Amino acid sequence: MELFGLRDRVVFVTGGNRGIGAAIVEVLKRLGAKVAYTYRSAPGPEAVLTLNADVTDPASMEEAVNRIESEVGPIFGVVLNAGITKDNLFPNISVEDWYAVIDTNLNGIYNTLRPIVPLLYARESGSLVFISSVVGEQGNIGQANYAASKSAVIGLAKTLGLEGARYGVRSNVVAPGFTSTDMVKAIPEKVQERILQKIPLRRFAEPEEIAWSVAFLMSPTMAGYITGDVLSVNGGQYT
Repeated sequence: MELFGLRDRVVFVTGGNRGIGAAIVEVLKRLGAKVAYTYRSAPGPEAVLTLNADVTDPASMEEAVNRIESEVGPIFGVVLNAGITKDNLFPNISVEDWYAVIDTNLNGIYNTLRPIVPLLYARESGSLVFISSVVGEQGNIGQANYAASKSAVIGLAKTLGLEGARYGVRSNVVAPGFTSTDMVKAIPEKVQERILQKIPLRRFAEPEEIAWSVAFLMSPTMAGYITGDVLSVNGGQYT
């Protein structure tokens, strides 16, 4: 897998302990990257460095970045994956649930990147991959807070693609469709069937399929001329 150009590159993944995040960690490891990741509840896959850190806490993320830089090496890539859902119809979303989703899914990205981006600009090299969602592209009933946060992620990534270009730092988005994670498996079976009817490929994505898309955009050889773009991986549900 040398053609990906990620061997011995240091890649930082937020929320890498389960689901899509864990699959991303495993794929990047297979490609020879030195992977560090954060977790909140319990660690997941083995990695060069696992960090119990909270993306909603700027000090926690600054400490995590400092540890990676000192214990593993200069960060090349960042996968902004950490996210939560607190679903409800808009009139029923509590103030607490609205702010909790925005704080993790959007502000958490700012807290993560704030100490990293200046380092990447100074080194004139780097790759950022943001995890958005098909919900951020097309909306979804009962997920106004989640959709708002994931749409904002796309706008942020596109802006950093423009700003980072002069420094050789690329910024792209993977927008997964419904994926076979614990979150989707918890959806009632009848609802799952209705969702599948809207997906031309008639199945949910596997986490590894999302992870390989992330690896592609992270790669300086495979995607070295791609920045500010959104890769929609949703089985044809939204194009």
